[in-house]
Amino acid sequence: MAVADTQNPLLGEMTCGSLLQQLQLIWDQVGESDEERDKMLLQLEQECLDVYKRKVEQASKMRALLLQSLADSRAELASVLSALGENSFGGIPDKSSGTIKEQLAAVAPLLEELGKQKEERIREFADVQLQIEKIREEIAGTLKIGQQIETPVVDKEDLSLKKLGEYQSQHQELQKEKSDRLHKVLDFVSTVHDLCAVLGLDFFSTVTEVHPSLNDSVSVQSKSISNDTLSKLSTMIVELKEDKKLRLQKLQDLAAQLTDLWNLMDTQMEERELFSHITCNISATVDEVTVPGALALDLIEQAEVEVERLDQLKASKMKEIAFKKQTELEDIYARAHIDIDPESAREKILALIDSGNVEPSELLAEMDSQILKAKEEAMSRKEILDKVEKWMSACEEESWLDDYSRDDNRYNSSRGAHLNLKRAEKARILVNKIPALVDTLVAKTRAWEEDRGMLFMYDSVPLLAMLEEYTMLRQEREEEKRRQRDQKRIIEQHPTEQESVFGSRPTPAARPLGSKKVVGPRTNGGASNGTPSRRLSLNAHQSSGNGAGSMSRDGKRDSNRAAAPVNYVAIAKEDATSHASATDQLPATP
Repeated sequence: MAVADTQNPLLGEMTCGSLLQQLQLIWDQVGESDEERDKMLLQLEQECLDVYKRKVEQASKMRALLLQSLADSRAELASVLSALGENSFGGIPDKSSGTIKEQLAAVAPLLEELGKQKEERIREFADVQLQIEKIREEIAGTLKIGQQIETPVVDKEDLSLKKLGEYQSQHQELQKEKSDRLHKVLDFVSTVHDLCAVLGLDFFSTVTEVHPSLNDSVSVQSKSISNDTLSKLSTMIVELKEDKKLRLQKLQDLAAQLTDLWNLMDTQMEERELFSHITCNISATVDEVTVPGALALDLIEQAEVEVERLDQLKASKMKEIAFKKQTELEDIYARAHIDIDPESAREKILALIDSGNVEPSELLAEMDSQILKAKEEAMSRKEILDKVEKWMSACEEESWLDDYSRDDNRYNSSRGAHLNLKRAEKARILVNKIPALVDTLVAKTRAWEEDRGMLFMYDSVPLLAMLEEYTMLRQEREEEKRRQRDQKRIIEQHPTEQESVFGSRPTPAARPLGSKKVVGPRTNGGASNGTPSRRLSLNAHQSSGNGAGSMSRDGKRDSNRAAAPVNYVAIAKEDATSHASATDQLPATP
């Protein structure tokens, strides 16, 4: 068997050949036999084969392990790619390219990179699934304040982007629903806050009855958005609005009662201002009342106490209030020249109050109704009464003008003569309008009576009768004046002849003109408020025979002119009154 027998001078180390040479040298020195030598050499050769065999087996096992590792790496790579939803991935080496270790070295970084991607993808899935579960529990109302949700189990077999996108889309929908619900809850809570402020209720204790998370100390994102919370808030708002409506109605009723009582008792403005915070909403709608505490229970109780106090005060002042309204009613009738029986009315009011059979409010309401009707009646008579006033004023001017015309000294340059002259000019213009004014009055009065089916009474006297009597008296007066003028002209033309035949004596013209002489105020004597009426005198002064006459042209007193003041309007009223009492009349105004 050939064995290397020299030491390798390049390596400078022991080799199998050098060791064999040393062994042979030793054998030679020992004198070992060839058989022994061959035996030992065969033993050495067998031992070398065993060593090589063990090394080959070890190398084979190492190769198998590397192949298995490579196969596992490729399988894991394929599994990760499948879980991530990747059909292919660049950089994966081919099975036939390079040694096993080279292939393992190429697969390892890819596997590490894909492993990191997988872990990141798992975290994304866990986060989105956690948010989905949290929102679902918030909507269901099963999540308590501060409660932590367990991390959901992620399906590691399907970590594809498609699956992640589905979860993210589902999360966005739930997030939008949560946002909508949160805004709705916040709007409800704001409405509850405003209603509690107006009603004077404790907002925190009221709203936390629905859910503890609705308190301001809890963050917005942690507030309850469950169906139960929304339903309870909606129901609470309906109840609070109904309560607000009822309280406003009650407060407005109390405010109206306060106002009526104040008006009845002429309450001072300073006292009314103390309750302006109550009466300011007397005509407001439910939505217009937004001031905090405007409908608080203590405010309503305050109004109730004041109304009760004023009611008691009104009961004690009922007679005074009723008589005040009766006085107002009498003043309206007096200004309208409608004759009533005030004493009888006051006795009836006093009897009703003392009997207690009628509610004070009903009595006052009835009197208010009478006052309203009286005002309507007075308004319907206003146009005619205005013309009656003009007619009577014209008659007074006519009376003054008659007195002025009989004054022989009216043209003297005395003090104030020019003023009387101007007044006389105006009076003549006014007097000339009296016939037309009377005709207009007659026409309007007849139209008024036909429209209402009753007589137009003026201080208990039919106005048409007054006008007719006045027209007749005026015609008689004009005829009398014409006769006087004719007789005076005859006397002035033949004074000497008459004196020689008949002697000096008064003529029939010296007698007063007419037997009707009324000087005084109107029938009513004035308004009930104490204002005196104007005297309705239309005096036609004639020459008097008792020293009141004027001087004639020759300086002698004319005894034929007798002063006889005649109140034509008063006479007309007297005649009309007697005529109306003697005949059946139509229904007259009160």
